[in-house]
Amino acid sequence: MPEDKMRRGLEYRSFVRKKIYFLIFLFLFTIVVFLLAIALGSSSVSLGRVLRTLFGHGEKKDSIIILSIRLPRAVTAIAAGFGLGIVGCVMQSVLRNPLASASTIGVSQGAAFGAAFAIIALGGGMMSAGSTGAQLNVNNPVVTTLCAFFFAMVSTIFVLCLSRFREINASTLVLAGVALSSLFSAGTTLLEYFADDVRVAAVVYWTFGDLGSTFWKEIIVMGTVVVFAAIYFQLNSWNYNAMQGGEETAKGLGVKTQSTILCSMVVGSFTAAVIVSYIGIISFVGLIAPHLVRKFVGSDYRYLLPAAGLAGANLLLVSDLLSRLIISPIVLPIGAITSILGAPIFLWIILKRGRH
Repeated sequence: MPEDKMRRGLEYRSFVRKKIYFLIFLFLFTIVVFLLAIALGSSSVSLGRVLRTLFGHGEKKDSIIILSIRLPRAVTAIAAGFGLGIVGCVMQSVLRNPLASASTIGVSQGAAFGAAFAIIALGGGMMSAGSTGAQLNVNNPVVTTLCAFFFAMVSTIFVLCLSRFREINASTLVLAGVALSSLFSAGTTLLEYFADDVRVAAVVYWTFGDLGSTFWKEIIVMGTVVVFAAIYFQLNSWNYNAMQGGEETAKGLGVKTQSTILCSMVVGSFTAAVIVSYIGIISFVGLIAPHLVRKFVGSDYRYLLPAAGLAGANLLLVSDLLSRLIISPIVLPIGAITSILGAPIFLWIILKRGRH
C-alpha cells in the first residue's frame, strides 16, 4: 500500500513537471515571436539591431521603427491576446460551455456597440493619419470604455439569466449569443447610418481590429486591467477546478458558486470591454486559446489559465506578424487574420463535440 501511494505521488509530480515545462516553453516561444514581430515588416531589422535598440544603443532610424511603431504593436498584442485568452478560459469554466468566449456569447459585440455609440454619438474617437497609415485615436477612453463595459454587461446578464433561470444547454446558449451578436451588430449599423462620413469611417476601421491605434498610455491602462484580471482569476483557480464536478459538488467543497460565477463574468466582461474599446473586435482568440493548450496542461486551472493567456498572446502576435507580411507594405486587418486562423479550429471543435 505505501508503495502504491509513493508511485502515485511520483506520477503526479511527473505530470506537474510536464505542465510547468510546457508553460516555460510557451513563455520562451512568446519571447521569440515577440522579437520576430518587432524585427520583421516592410522594413526588416536584424535581431541584433532589435536587441541593441531595446537596450538603448540602437541607431536613430531603428529607434523610430522599433520603439515608436513595432514595440507598441507587439506589447498591445501580448496584453490583448493574454486578456482574451484568460477571459475565454474562465467563461468556458463558469458557464460550463466549451464554446463560450467573449466573441461567441455576444460580449465583444455588445462592447463593440457601446464603443461605436461613444465614437459616433459622444465623439469618443476620430480617424487620423499615423505613422503606419490611417488609424483610430480614442479621444475619450474613459467614456468609450464605460459605454463598452455597459453593453458588454447587458450581454453578460442576458447570458447568465439564460444559463441560470432557463437552464438551457450549451449549444442553445451559443445560439442565443449569436442572436444577441446579430442584434448588437444591427444596432451598430443603425448608428453608422445616421453618422457623418468621418465617424462612420472611424467605426468601420475600428471594427476591423487594429493594434496600431494604441500608444503607451492606452497600453498601460489595458495591461493594468489584464494583470488585475489575471490575478483575480488565478486566485479563484481552485474554485474553477471544484466547479468542474458540478455546482452541488462545488458547494459541498465550500465554494460560493453564485458569487464566483457573477464576479468572474463581471471581471471577464470588463476586461474584454477594455480590450475591445481600444483595439476593436478580435474574434476567436478567446475561444480557441484554451482548447489549444488543454491537451498539454489538462483541466487544472492553476496551469490552464496562464497557458491559455500565453496561447492567446502568441495567436495575436502571429496574426499581427502575418497581417504585416502577407502583402507588405499593406497592413491587413488583424480581425480578419484571427478569423481566418480561428474559423477552421472553431469548426473542428464543433465537429468533435458532435461525435460525442
